[in-house]
Amino acid sequence: MARTPNEKQRRAKEAKILDSARLVFCRKGYLDVTMKDIIEECGISRGGIYLYFSSVEEIYREVVARRNKSKFEAVRKSIEENVEFLSLLDSYFATQKERLLHMENSLLRSMYEYLFSREGGDDRAFRSAQLENIRRSVLEILRLGVRQNAIRDENIPVLADHFMFVIEGLSVLALVGGLTEQNLDDQFSLMKSMLRQEGR
Repeated sequence: MARTPNEKQRRAKEAKILDSARLVFCRKGYLDVTMKDIIEECGISRGGIYLYFSSVEEIYREVVARRNKSKFEAVRKSIEENVEFLSLLDSYFATQKERLLHMENSLLRSMYEYLFSREGGDDRAFRSAQLENIRRSVLEILRLGVRQNAIRDENIPVLADHFMFVIEGLSVLALVGGLTEQNLDDQFSLMKSMLRQEGR
């Protein structure tokens, strides 16, 4: 029976597997990825990986959950630090722009492949959670703007939904091609113009 590694070693090895797997999913999508691909990327033995994860699907779901947590925690930290609203919104849009212009570093292709190859309620909930993550991040940024008296508290949840829909639509366009930097600048500028600023 294999000895259980100590907690620090376990966390480090798990992080190495997930970091390596993320690169593979960005490069190959989801459907073409095998455990062998992940093993070769991270340089951990087959037996070593199976101490942590039992399947490609389990690894994938953990990669996505970890990414979502990291992204929302970054937004939450900025909000806790009371970063200036427009600066935070611009930073959020800049992050989205970087992702959309460099889909080779994105999990989006793998996400659609994963979802379209499954039909269960659990998988629909998984995708809904991805959309909710976008919406929640935008909503918290907009609420910060309200608290700082930078924008009016008008239709903030509806605006967060709209921003989520636009970002998701831009993501699909980025996947199929044809999305330009100018497209993104125009859309993000239009989204900002929808916010009613205090004093206007």
